[in-house]
Amino acid sequence: MNVLEQIQQGVISYKPPAVKAACELALSEGLEPQRIVQEGLIAGMAVVGGKFRRNEVFVPEVMIAARAMQAGLSVVKPLLSHSEVKALGTVVIGTVKGDMHDIGKNLVAMMLEGAGFHVVDLGINTAPLRFVQAVQENAAQVVGISSLITNTLPSMKETIQALQQAGLRRQVKIIVGGAPVSQAFADKLGADAYAADAAAAVDKVKEMLGLAV
Repeated sequence: MNVLEQIQQGVISYKPPAVKAACELALSEGLEPQRIVQEGLIAGMAVVGGKFRRNEVFVPEVMIAARAMQAGLSVVKPLLSHSEVKALGTVVIGTVKGDMHDIGKNLVAMMLEGAGFHVVDLGINTAPLRFVQAVQENAAQVVGISSLITNTLPSMKETIQALQQAGLRRQVKIIVGGAPVSQAFADKLGADAYAADAAAAVDKVKEMLGLAV
């Protein structure tokens, strides 16, 4: 097993220390940081994502795998120049104003990052104007809006309206999700996509950006 395969297996088997050690070994062997990320960390996370889609693993396993990936990234990221970072796109994601839940949103963010996207996570209780600012500051292509409780659903509408008022609606794709959200509600909002779970969210984002799923 070569060092890139060791990195993949460390992510797949949820072992952050092993992934970190394998990334350090890869660097000592002269492998390019970008190759370590793409062929090691992201490749391993892709396997985990596939298992999640097939219900072979569940949320806790995916979150531990994501932590393993992050352990490797902590070693490699400082050595990546901006020219080397070739993210699939930039996604701004957050839980709407008034909502303090973040487990689902965090899982989506982790899986998007694991798929090769640059993710700007705004956290919980995110005001509409904060979404607007983040899109402007990061030249984002996608906005992910999460709501976990019914009485915060109006905040989703306010967020989309804020993006429209700022003249950003045409340049970003909007994906929504969360326990009280449905495809019908997403259609009513004028969102571009709805995802019922994290795996579907990754697929939808790729579809919206014209990338292979």
